[in-house]
Amino acid sequence: MLPKVNQFLFLQVASSDEKEAAIEYKSRVSDENNDELLIELPIIEGTGRFKRLFLGDELSAYFLTSDGVKHYFNSHVIGFKDDVIKLVRIRNPDPDSITKVQRRNFLRVAAELELAVRLSSHIRFIGMTDDVGGGGISFLVDARWPIKDGAELECWLLVPYRNGSVDHAQFKSEVVRVKTLESGKNQVMAKFTGISDGERQKIIRFCFERQLELRKT
Repeated sequence: MLPKVNQFLFLQVASSDEKEAAIEYKSRVSDENNDELLIELPIIEGTGRFKRLFLGDELSAYFLTSDGVKHYFNSHVIGFKDDVIKLVRIRNPDPDSITKVQRRNFLRVAAELELAVRLSSHIRFIGMTDDVGGGGISFLVDARWPIKDGAELECWLLVPYRNGSVDHAQFKSEVVRVKTLESGKNQVMAKFTGISDGERQKIIRFCFERQLELRKT
């Protein structure tokens, strides 16, 4: 499925500035053909501030379908067109490159949960999450463990519930980023690459319960 005319796009622009790269902009598809999309100038919702784009800017984008599924793709700016309003020409993604993730899977909450990690047949260790969600986790570990970007991990997460019961969620994940903190520990951000629906539901249930608790405080 490709973006359609009048569909909203939500964009992030690649930048060496972390704060800038994290900003999400909203745009709308004005026209399309086999090779390109024509989109309105991206804007930050609620501020009215437009994002100026340049030829070659790398974009991470998604659009949302009526059934609550986010469709993610990467693109880049290939030009501009002066119409009634100025439009940005971006490369139309290959349909096979678009990934689909249900919106609920990205609910993330701050939580300190024990995590057992296997990096290889000889390297196993325990970490502590600082946030968890249906699409991935972030956790803290001793910097002596040789975790690199792109590493594949096998994990077992301890999941406590409000009724006092405790469960374990097992999954495989890929390291997206490793950041060394002032404390000397490494913060590891990872996305799920192999997880069953049942295991994911355990984590989503915890996230919803945790969110309810936070709203009451």
